[in-house]
Amino acid sequence: MLLAQVWHFWISIPLVVGAVLFGVATIVGYLTKVVRPKYPPRGRS
Repeated sequence: MLLAQVWHFWISIPLVVGAVLFGVATIVGYLTKVVRPKYPPRGRS
């Protein structure tokens, strides 16, 4: 039973890291594909 608890602990680390990276990638993708085209860069004058 102890091995099952240790296995669950170690498998949770990559799952949490993957979920956090997925969330960050989703936010960055949204900002670059949806928000950025609404506000084009201003020309230098």
